[in-house]
Amino acid sequence: HNDLDVIFIESGGDNLAATFSPDLADLTLYVISVCQGGDIPRKGGPAITRSDLLLINKTDLAPYVGVDLERMASDAAAARSNKPFLMTDLMHGDGVGKIVAFLKENGGL
Repeated sequence: HNDLDVIFIESGGDNLAATFSPDLADLTLYVISVCQGGDIPRKGGPAITRSDLLLINKTDLAPYVGVDLERMASDAAAARSNKPFLMTDLMHGDGVGKIVAFLKENGGL
C-alpha cells in the first residue's frame, strides 16, 4: 500500500533463539520486561547487543519483582556500548513519545 509507513513484526523466540532475521528489517526494537529479571541485560545475547533500540518495559513493576532499575540500566548501557535503550512503562504511556521520536529519526518516517 502506498499509504503504509510502518510494519511491525513480532519475532517468535527469545534473546538466544529468535526465529526472525534482523537483516529483513530496517530497524529492530527488542522489548524485555523487568518481570523477566534484572539480570537480562547483563546476560547479553544478540537481541540485547544488536537491536537498534532496546526497550526495558514495565518499569512500574520493578518494586514488586525486586528489580533494581538503576542496575538494570547500567547493565544495559554496558552491554549495548553506544546503542540506545529506553526504560519504559508503556501501559501508562511513559516512553511512548521517545519511541516515536526514535522511529521518526532512524526509520525515515
